[in-house]
This record gives sequence, structure tokens and C-alpha cells, in this order.
Amino acid sequence: MYHHDPSVPPATVVTRSVFVAVRGVSGRLLLLRRCDSGVWELPGGRVDVGETAVQAAVREAGEEAGLRVLVTGLIGIFTDPGHVIRTLTGDIRQRFAVVFHARAVGGHPHPDMRATSEAVWVAVADLPHLPVEPPCRLWIAAALARGEQPQLA
Repeated sequence: MYHHDPSVPPATVVTRSVFVAVRGVSGRLLLLRRCDSGVWELPGGRVDVGETAVQAAVREAGEEAGLRVLVTGLIGIFTDPGHVIRTLTGDIRQRFAVVFHARAVGGHPHPDMRATSEAVWVAVADLPHLPVEPPCRLWIAAALARGEQPQLA
């Protein structure tokens, strides 16, 4: 993942992604540690053909974190052209991310050990101390700003 890195070639395709901010007991936030980079992020991933953004968010939370979730609202739509991903095949993709609020309705957090190595509830006070990519920090900040209108960035 690259964030406003001038050394990365421009994106050639836009990838539709969804992420969910799941809040737990005492306001803790569900975060996942990525196997490939070791950074923490919200559960999420690509929207598959034939599914809605909400269906994809529910599926990704189940696959990556072992939780059944209910999507409860929209946090925002994030389309920063400087936020790109280089795929294993070398493609450069711009992420088009829809981020939702959700609550857990079943299961216990556990990693899938393919994309995620840890799945834990994190206290809000501990968030600044974790390695989190800048785009995800923005999504988390928007998620924690309850009561505001959805963010369009």
C-alpha cells in the first residue's frame, strides 16, 4: 500500500473495497493485523461481482475476523487517488473504499491466518501506538466521530 508516494506509478484501475468499524464492549474497536505487512486495519476487502457493499462488508468481517456483524450505518466514502496498492501481479490500483459502522452479532474474533494474523478488540486510547496506514487512520477517526454526517473524501 502506498499513500502519496511519488515514486509509485499512477494507478491504472480503481478497486471497490469495503471496511467495517465494529465497536465492542467499552467502546473497543475491532482491528486486524495483516500477515503481509504487520500493520493493523479494519476488517474489509474487495466487493465481489454480484454482491452489495453491505454484503461484502458482512462477508469480509466473517472471513477475516470470524465475526458475524450487522452493518448499522455509513461512515464515509474514501476515494483518494494518492492511496494506491501494488498487487502481486504488479498492477497499481486506486482504492475506492466504503466504510461502515457495524456491531458484532455472533462469533469471537480470531484471525484467518491467510490475510490476518491477529483479530483483537483495541481500546481507543491504544490506537495511536499501533502501526496503522494513514488511510485507515482517517477511516478510524471518522468512525470515532459519532454523530457526524458521512465523510466523502
